Order: sequence, then C-alpha cells, then structure tokens
Amino acid sequence: MTASKTGDPCWVDIYTSDPEGAIAFYGQLFGWTAERADEEFGGYITFRKDGKAVAGGMGKTGDGIDGPDQWTVYLASPDAKATADAAVARGGAVVVPPMDVGDLGVMAVLGDIGGAGVGIWQPGTFGGFEAIGIASGGTWSDHVGVPSWFELHTRDYARSLDFYRDVFGWSDTFAISDTPEFRYTTIHGSTPMLGGVMDASAFLPEGTPAGWKVYFGADDVDAAVGKVVELGGAVLAQPENTPYGRLAQVADPTGARFSIGGNAG
Repeated sequence: MTASKTGDPCWVDIYTSDPEGAIAFYGQLFGWTAERADEEFGGYITFRKDGKAVAGGMGKTGDGIDGPDQWTVYLASPDAKATADAAVARGGAVVVPPMDVGDLGVMAVLGDIGGAGVGIWQPGTFGGFEAIGIASGGTWSDHVGVPSWFELHTRDYARSLDFYRDVFGWSDTFAISDTPEFRYTTIHGSTPMLGGVMDASAFLPEGTPAGWKVYFGADDVDAAVGKVVELGGAVLAQPENTPYGRLAQVADPTGARFSIGGNAG
C-alpha cells in the first residue's frame, strides 16, 4: 500500500488483556502471523497476513486504569501534536498524548467531539498498512483477512463530520444518504472511499459509547462467523446481506468488537 493521505485510516491495533490469546485467535481466524517487539516497544505485536503488516496489538498494563479490550482505528497525520492541539481546540480531548515510537512514527489517541476514541499516526519509517482491502459499491476485493472498511458510529453526526474535516483535513467527503432514517457520509467521494461516518443516534443502545469500527474481509462471512464462535468469541449481529455486502459484527474471546465483511452470498 502506498503512503496514506492525511486523514485516511492507516492502522488498527487491539488493546487486549490476553495478548497470547489474541495471537492464537486472530491467527486461526484470519491466518495472521505475529511478531513481538522487545521491551523497548512494550512487547508490541505486529500481525501479518502473507508477510504484510495488517494490524497491531498491545497487552494491558494492569495499572488499574485500563478500559475494555478494544480495537482502535488510527488516522494519518503529518504532525501528530498539531492534530492533537486542533482536536482540543474544536472540542475534542487528548487521551494519550503524542509520543515517539522509536523512529517508526508518532502516535496519539483522541476523544472526538462525539466521545469516540480515535488514534493519530504520524508516519516515520513505518507508514501503516502494508495490505488493505477495497469495499466499494457492495463489492469487496483483495479483502480476505485484511482490514477493508472503517466506520464511525456517532450520536453527534453533523458536529463529528465538521470535527474530522477541521482536525484531519477531510475535504472530499460524500453524503450517500441524508434522511432521518439513514445518514451516512464517506471519507472520500470516489474509490477508494475507505470508510465513513454513520448517524447512529437512533440505534446505539443506552450506555454504549460512540466509536470507530474496523471491518476485516472474509471470502465466506458465514464461515468466518462460525469460526469466531468455535474459537470462543461471540456473535453480536448475525451475517446479513446489505447493499454494501454481507456484514456481521462479532467479538473476540475477551470482548473486543470488530466486524466481518465480504461479498453477498
């Protein structure tokens, strides 16, 4: 994959209470291999599909302030500190301040204006995804076992769009629909769109925070969901054909949520 444009999803990683379990689960589910960094990088995990970096992972520190096990989506920035400052100026918050990750890059984690967590990645020697799928017009390609779509579910749709336009430089968004029943805007107006923002105010359960979701691709969504259950995970939304492909929402054995997508069957 070529270098990400500013504001594009460029990396995902899982914050987990069971790093070894995550290595086993995602390895069996998606065919990923895993590399563990040394203590200088906190034992960070790099997951690879066919030798290409597709995701990361970090074990919880056990300091008593850890949140739930979860996947984080990172957006590309040429200057992580400036992006973090812009986020605060526009009503967001800094959860993890910008920090150097050796010569690989600079990372940070924000809370956006709608309360969703989102990462920042300023590339150094590591640009992010080395493989990514494409989901466009309901057709999924080059997607098997790799991140293929990224989606923000928010109760604060209009202000969230303004926030990402201002903070991350989204300048080419496209409103697929803008009705009370379905409001959705994609990050780009043409392929590759990469992801989008959904008005989730009508269906997010009480107490469920806004958040970014990652979709991993599968050639057989139903079989992949069955494998999740076999490996000790849970099904949160059963596979369903939609205008955007066949989609399902699941959780791994420690509760980290993600989605699976592919071509409709």
